[in-house]
Formats: sequence, C-alpha cells, structure tokens
Amino acid sequence: MSNYLNYNGKFVRSDKPLITADNRGLRYGDGLFETMKMVNGKIELADYHFERLFEGIKIMQFEKPQWINAGYFIDLINHLAHKNQHEKLGRIRLMIFRGAGGLYDPENHIPHFIIQTSALDISSQDFNKNGLAIDIYRDARKSIDKFSSLKSNNYMPYMMAALYAKDNQLNDCLLLNSKEEICDSTIANVFIKIEKRIITPPLTSGCVAGVMRRYIIEDLILPGFNIVEAPISINDLDTAEEMFLSNSLYRIHWVEKCGSARYGNSVSTQIYDSIVKELSSIND
Repeated sequence: MSNYLNYNGKFVRSDKPLITADNRGLRYGDGLFETMKMVNGKIELADYHFERLFEGIKIMQFEKPQWINAGYFIDLINHLAHKNQHEKLGRIRLMIFRGAGGLYDPENHIPHFIIQTSALDISSQDFNKNGLAIDIYRDARKSIDKFSSLKSNNYMPYMMAALYAKDNQLNDCLLLNSKEEICDSTIANVFIKIEKRIITPPLTSGCVAGVMRRYIIEDLILPGFNIVEAPISINDLDTAEEMFLSNSLYRIHWVEKCGSARYGNSVSTQIYDSIVKELSSIND
C-alpha cells in the first residue's frame, strides 16, 4: 500500500507524479533539504533543523511568505507522520525547491516543498557494535564558499562518493575540500579523537552545518575532553585514536577503519551514551 506525502500543503499518494520537466529542482538542483528524526511524535532538535532550513532559504534567495514558518511545517509533518504511522520512530525529509523556469528566468522565488516520512528500524538507534569501514573518496573536491554548509539538492560529490563506497564494499566515504582537508562524509559530519581533544572540521573547511554536529559542539558536556573545531588533514587520520560520524538519524556511528588506519571506540561509546541520555530526556 502506498504511503502519503505532502506537496505544497496537500496530502497526496507518494506514487503520484508531481512535477514537470521544467522544474528547476529537477533541472538544476535548485533547492535544499532537511532530514529529521521523529521520536514519540516529536521532531528531535527541531529548533536547530528549522534555523538551518530558514538560513538556507535566505542564502538561496527564496522569497519567504509569512505563512512559511517552523510551526506551519511542524503541523504538516505531524499530520503526515500520523497518516503514515511513522510517529513512534520515523525519518522525515523536507525538500524546498524553486518551481519551473530557465536558468535566468524562474517563474518566481516562492518555495515549493515536498515532505516525506518513512519508518526507522529501532536497531538503527543502537550504538553500532561493528565499527564502520570507510575510506577517502579522491575523485571530487568540495568547494569552500557561502553555499558549502547547506544541505543542497546539488549533491553530485556526495552521490558519487556513495556509489564508490557501495562498489568497494565500504560503509561510507570521506570527502576532501579544495585544500585537501577532510570535509565530511556522504551523509555525516566527521569527528576524531587525538589525546584529550575531540576535533571536527570547522564550517570554513566546507562541511555541511550538521544539526547533530552543532548539538555535540554547543550542548554536549564531556568531562576531561575539549571539543575543537579545526581543520583535519589526511595525516591526522593516522594520528587519531578514534573516529566517529554524526548525523540526525543515527546520532553517532564509530569508525573502526579508514583505509589502513584502525580506531578504538571507548570515548565514542561514552559520547553516544551521553547523547542518548540527554536527548531521551527531551523526547520523553
């Protein structure tokens, strides 16, 4: 049985055709998206998600009608999750895109949007006992500019890195920026542990401004450790004692190996437990 989605405020079957060949989101990747997690009927870290979304809408020069706000989208998401029975543990994807038009002449700058929900397996919320096997994808370099921190629909480097990971039996791949620094992975931000420092690339390294990344940096208390935003070189991966990836859906996953480097998970486990404890109190 087909689930439902929401297209520009209307609930429709998910298998219903929605756009034409002239759509700028299809033709040019002219848009951005948010991937969120719903737990027990609540969007986890909703404030952070919508702050990032509306900052991206501003940067991409969409018009923002007064009715487009966090409350409006949350109401639609709640209704859709209920309709699809994804309230207990669900994945939400909210995509914003411009309508039809050529490269220089869009019909207007009013955001169009699609909201989708899908079920998350409860086991995906456990700390991964088997560490990830990843590597560096070297066929692309992510630019560093005002758009690099957005979750843009223009996803070429990440898409090709994901295909490379699949073809090489890897769980994920890291991308480099134009300075040959570690940027992020195909679906997550990167953290490494070196001695008493937990290091993640700064936004000036071109990584996506991840919501879980922000939560770890701003809100997580880790006694005995300093969370540092600093560029990470390829050589730093050999020096690191641990590595983990973070995103909104699985929170963190520890990495066991990246190329020839091997990592432990004692501190990653502590970080995961701290995140779960703090966010569980919010979600209850």
